[in-house]
Amino acid sequence: MYICKVLDKCVSTIKDDGLKGYSLLKLQRIDKFNMDSGEVIVAVDTLGCSIDEVVLVTVGSNARFALRDADVPVDAVIVGIVDNYNSK
Repeated sequence: MYICKVLDKCVSTIKDDGLKGYSLLKLQRIDKFNMDSGEVIVAVDTLGCSIDEVVLVTVGSNARFALRDADVPVDAVIVGIVDNYNSK
């Protein structure tokens, strides 16, 4: 699971049927000190996140289960919005 900051929306006019109804967001991974890690990923937004929010992202095969459909071809899904966290 990663902590990421939402950078922007990712528009896709054609996508897999299992992704219809979901937005895609461009995310910047951040470390525990709230510094960017240099890695940018695209994730499925299941919550309706806004730009600049800090979110929790699950990746790999677990991401498909977050959509409740193991046949959807996804690698990253936003599963939570972070209100705050201790960076110590």
